[in-house]
Amino acid sequence: MSSNKPNYPRMLNLIDEVFATRNDPDQIQVTAQEMIKLNQIHQSCLSELADDKGPLIWVLMIPTTIAIMQDFLNDKITEKELLDNTPINTTYEAIYLCSATTLPEHRNFGKTKQLCLNSIKEGSVQKSVYFNETI
Repeated sequence: MSSNKPNYPRMLNLIDEVFATRNDPDQIQVTAQEMIKLNQIHQSCLSELADDKGPLIWVLMIPTTIAIMQDFLNDKITEKELLDNTPINTTYEAIYLCSATTLPEHRNFGKTKQLCLNSIKEGSVQKSVYFNETI
């Protein structure tokens, strides 16, 4: 993820507009520390489609356990706690699609859906995520 390309600040602004993560301590901030944890969980947690101008699409997915996902869905834990509580080096039965951010001119072409599916499939091939394609 190259920060010196013109699309990079556009993507950050879009994320701020839509998610306002900087003002919400319960949301994942994708700090350097969180990026390390995400990569430890699975290398395809953070996915990007880019061209010579930088990112076009960013997808953040977190494989986790059913128990942790249930706690999150039942408002027992926050999004940040979902990441913090997700164990490393285990089999995951659930995936949280945290965000899929796409520049406006690249929407409605199916690229974001395909990037999500590719990330899920990559995890299932490595046997860390159970995958059943019913979408």
